[in-house]
Amino acid sequence: MLRYLFLLLILYWSCTSSRHNLPDAVVGEVGSNGMIVTANPVASEVGARILQQGGNAWDAAVAVQFALAVVYPVAGNIGGGGFAVYRSADGTSGSLDFREKASVHAGRDMYLDQDGNIIDRLSLEGHLAAGVPGVVDGMVRLHERFGSLPWEELLAPSVEIANSGYVLTEQDAHNYNRAQQLFKKFNSPDMLFIKEEGWEKGDTLFQPDLAATMSRIRDRGRAGFYDGETAEFIIDEMQRGNGMISQEDLDRYEAQWRDPVKGNYRGHGIISMPPPSSGGIALVQLLKSAEAFPIGKWGLNTVSTVHVLTEIEKRVYADRATFLGDPDHYDVPQEMLISDDYLAQRMADIDPKRTTPSQEIKEGKVDIIESVETTHFSVVDKDQNAVSITTTLNSYFGCKVIVSGAGFFLNNEMDDFSVKAGVPNQFGLLGSEANEIQPEKRMLSSMTPTIVEKDGELLMVVGSPGGSTIITSVFQTIMNVVDHDMGMQQAVNAKRIHHQWLPDRLIIEDQALSAKVLEELEHKGYEISSRGAIGRVDAVLVLPDGSLEGGADPRGDDRAIGF
Repeated sequence: MLRYLFLLLILYWSCTSSRHNLPDAVVGEVGSNGMIVTANPVASEVGARILQQGGNAWDAAVAVQFALAVVYPVAGNIGGGGFAVYRSADGTSGSLDFREKASVHAGRDMYLDQDGNIIDRLSLEGHLAAGVPGVVDGMVRLHERFGSLPWEELLAPSVEIANSGYVLTEQDAHNYNRAQQLFKKFNSPDMLFIKEEGWEKGDTLFQPDLAATMSRIRDRGRAGFYDGETAEFIIDEMQRGNGMISQEDLDRYEAQWRDPVKGNYRGHGIISMPPPSSGGIALVQLLKSAEAFPIGKWGLNTVSTVHVLTEIEKRVYADRATFLGDPDHYDVPQEMLISDDYLAQRMADIDPKRTTPSQEIKEGKVDIIESVETTHFSVVDKDQNAVSITTTLNSYFGCKVIVSGAGFFLNNEMDDFSVKAGVPNQFGLLGSEANEIQPEKRMLSSMTPTIVEKDGELLMVVGSPGGSTIITSVFQTIMNVVDHDMGMQQAVNAKRIHHQWLPDRLIIEDQALSAKVLEELEHKGYEISSRGAIGRVDAVLVLPDGSLEGGADPRGDDRAIGF
């Protein structure tokens, strides 16, 4: 019966839809022997150089991660965490979870006052907001399993850049300037990024403390960060600001190899990140649900397309808030959530004539969606080994604390827990007890590093920053290629929309929808608001002739380099 109702809905829409013009066709950087796409031109150059020196995709990924910690400290980091999804040339795939963890000293109510109310900003700013960093351990494990070049060669570029300095872009200067007051609030007056007269495009930033930290990691690997002088700097910083991370936390941290989430969309294999990322499960739910509708026939950002995607997104994000958490601490019902029968039932009450109020899907109240600073990069080498990595500090510059003497920012990922069940985090995302704070638990994430296959071969490597908008940005980019026949750069450039169940508001990029589409959606009951940018997708597409097209997002300083 449910499937019959679903078919009736599809028939209704098929009779009432019209095709919408696609964005201008544009071809991105093309290469035949490798492709790097990152959020920063310098980091892309570092990765390309590693590939040209004979390194594989994992070598390049490690070098890029450390380079981003130097030239893109707003999100690139060694004081945060992230996820990696990979696919070897022989088709073997897997994922690595190097997400931050709560301290062994953490507790469920650590951000609540004596009356059980959330203490404002405590999980967002300052030392107590930081989880135990996972990036360095993650990169060490990637290299141990897959690396081909010596570890020291992969760290050398970052040490050199931190010592010799790098030239700020306009966006870099803007990022540093907007955080000046918070830098001053949580750091000593001589903190490197504080500049009374303000930063300007063209300024050169030198980071000797970070160079020394990178040198210790280069020479000692994991021990160069989690032990010895760097660890002492971290612990001293925690003591200075009443933080929680201890030497025991650093000693006990371990990245985890996990089986990726897999699905299928119109004959394309989807390989994505499992919990504690919500991204993979949510992405497969979105794609499998959208597969029932003729998205390609309807066109990009038409009334029918926007309506059905929004209705699907509402239900998937409600599931995210209810069922997802760290699988080492909570039994996530993954197979149920991505099963055909469950999704058919979940989507059966979609009404083509009106938007479903989010309160009818599940109770809750959320008032905010804020911006975030995460970064994604995609790598494919000459053999078509592929790596998709998303890492983050959470907010821009994390908790705004730089580790004195070590030169890197700490994350504020503790806010990604359900600080209090049923109360939204900074991105307006709700959580339940599945994501409550526990010692050594990993907080839920929206990061969605993903690889797409076609006919058993590599097709696409994709991911995005953007907090709660990450999942929908990746979702739409895949559909742009599969349903709308776009190339990689065209798919990345296309305007995006976003709905996350609560708040019950459709977010669109400026000029994403025509006046006519907006009018029809409002008639269906939509509340709509616009913003400048949703996500920053960096992706690679394998073209029919086997060459690689990079899609670097024009919403930032992102750059693709192929050769």
